[in-house]
Amino acid sequence: MRAIQVAAFGGPEVLSPVDLPDPVPGPGQVVVGMAAADVIFLDTLLRSGWGQEFFPRELPYVPGGGGAGEVVETGEGVDPAWIGRRVAVRTGTGYAERVVAGTEEIMPIPDGLPFETAAALVHDGVTALMMERLGAAEKGEWVLVSAAAGGAGSLLVQLAVDAGARVVAAASSDAKLALARELGAEVVVDYTRPDWIERVREATGGGAALVYDGAGGPLGTATVDALADGGRFVTYGTADGFAAPDPEVAARRGIRVFTPLFDGPPDQKIVRELLALALERAAEGRLRPAIGATYPLERAADAHRALAARTTVGKSLLLTGAGGTRPS
Repeated sequence: MRAIQVAAFGGPEVLSPVDLPDPVPGPGQVVVGMAAADVIFLDTLLRSGWGQEFFPRELPYVPGGGGAGEVVETGEGVDPAWIGRRVAVRTGTGYAERVVAGTEEIMPIPDGLPFETAAALVHDGVTALMMERLGAAEKGEWVLVSAAAGGAGSLLVQLAVDAGARVVAAASSDAKLALARELGAEVVVDYTRPDWIERVREATGGGAALVYDGAGGPLGTATVDALADGGRFVTYGTADGFAAPDPEVAARRGIRVFTPLFDGPPDQKIVRELLALALERAAEGRLRPAIGATYPLERAADAHRALAARTTVGKSLLLTGAGGTRPS
């Protein structure tokens, strides 16, 4: 099978197309023929060698964390009725024509939902719904979403709007801001401008009640200043490391800080629940991942370069050419 392999940590150039033996399912496992592989910013960090204490990777490895496709083989103890079923898969690999996953790592795709849509929700749909539960946007309050044109950020804009909140979307280009406005943001701001925090505070009448920080790092840390006193700060961004709000300042201002990434990988049961919910909402038309870039599997390096350069608008996917792009 065709796959992408990382033999040494480094830049996008270490993503090498290779031919590997077809995987064989063990007991309780299936083989999924991948139609679309999920690509998230975390993949670019792990490829560089970052985060081994949180997400250990043993070289060589096939990057990714899942996607969507069709079950083509079952292992011992698995109902053969799974064969031929369209599934979303969330596991420890993804950039390949075939991946092995446990039955607890696959989820049926609702009828009519394209493979690409399902793949785009495997991580970002779960992340967005998890952050939504932590922040709990309320009707009529101002919510600031940073990195609002990213995979999870674009979903959080929709979720906040669906909750009746008024959304300020922060992003770094006109195209990204246009996407956020299309998704329902009432106000958009370019966070590459030095006065962007002041613009948010002015637009919201003194600061947002809730921030979803998808940027992380120094930008995420600075975003706390866009909150009103007594607000909630939910951070999940890792593009430049983790956001690190001053705990004394946050306590003095009555700001509640949520840093779920520090809690380690989420519980598998919760992940399955949220993935099923994301797929269901997408099938109902209530959640639409903004897929901005698709690449053939062999061009995984180009996908990573675009993410690192912050030029991708919306979600990135790798397509294997298998399974087609239309719902069955």
